[in-house]
Amino acid sequence: MRTSDLDYPLPPERIAQEPAEPRDAARLLVDGGEGGRPRHTTMAHLPELLAPGDLVVLNTTRVLPARVPVRRPTGGAGEVLLVDDRGDGWWDALCRPSRKLPEGVVVDSEGGHLRFEVGEDLGGGRRVVRPEVVGTADGVGPEDMGADERRLLRALELDGQMPLPPYITTELEDPERYQTTYARRPASAAAPTAGLHITEGLLADLHRMGVSVATVDLVVGYDTFRPVTTEHVEDHPIHSEHFAVPEATWHDITTTRVSDGRVVAVGTTTVRALESVAHTGHLAGRTELFITPGFDFRVVDALVTNFHLPRSSLLAMVEAFVGPRWRDLYRVAAEERYRFLSFGDAMLLQRSAGRAPIP
Repeated sequence: MRTSDLDYPLPPERIAQEPAEPRDAARLLVDGGEGGRPRHTTMAHLPELLAPGDLVVLNTTRVLPARVPVRRPTGGAGEVLLVDDRGDGWWDALCRPSRKLPEGVVVDSEGGHLRFEVGEDLGGGRRVVRPEVVGTADGVGPEDMGADERRLLRALELDGQMPLPPYITTELEDPERYQTTYARRPASAAAPTAGLHITEGLLADLHRMGVSVATVDLVVGYDTFRPVTTEHVEDHPIHSEHFAVPEATWHDITTTRVSDGRVVAVGTTTVRALESVAHTGHLAGRTELFITPGFDFRVVDALVTNFHLPRSSLLAMVEAFVGPRWRDLYRVAAEERYRFLSFGDAMLLQRSAGRAPIP
């Protein structure tokens, strides 16, 4: 598939700069399937669009305040954005300005609680860095985090900022609005943004409608920030991300499919986690799964997702899921003045050649 086939006009005024308030007031474009007309509602009405026996799956990853302003040895300003923990004390990171941060240099955070040793240049602004906590007391974090992880989390809370995408230029007053209400272990470099619309009340409504809810964890990484620049989408070097699907979730999926219910993924990251299990047989690990047109979906029947950047790997997944009709849906969304990207509105998509259509 040519990357140019994933292009579409996106006027700057269609890019949402602030999240919907309340969360579930975000608009929802409901896919009518092949030959059907899309409908318009809000996320608050999602439970009414599902059926008893369906299963909604959420990604519970939490965003790290991992964008850290630093001071270079020359006195100049810089930035380190931690993206992916390598597990050996080193992280993949995006550094700015990368060319002025040679291998071996050490930089301190503006807040004074972190120090970074800069390592290998991975190209495209990506570097390997080793963070060191400087004089910070033990922090608070999930029970399964070690003492060093807690200290790093506390230092990031003190010195770091939310890693909002570069197209969001308005300051976020409440950093928790870039977290889902059910976020748990802090690890991601970006939010699973479709989940930003889910409220506790919406989850309660799902339960009352007989719709079950299950969870996965996928750490959102570098490819969220990276456009597809190759001529053909399949040549794009996808990066791996850590995922974990609880045994209870996989059991719920099996039960749902046996009873002819639908598996509804909230967000493309949830799709990647679930389909990784189906294609590898492993409930946890690192996945390099790249979902492009022609992909054999084995788990997910319906998808709640935001509107994605042109020429992105996430849009390639949408094409794989619904085929070329995504263009008509995006055109309708633009005409109806939906809000796009991370803080924007959402779609409810049904998989081409999938199960029963969305009621």
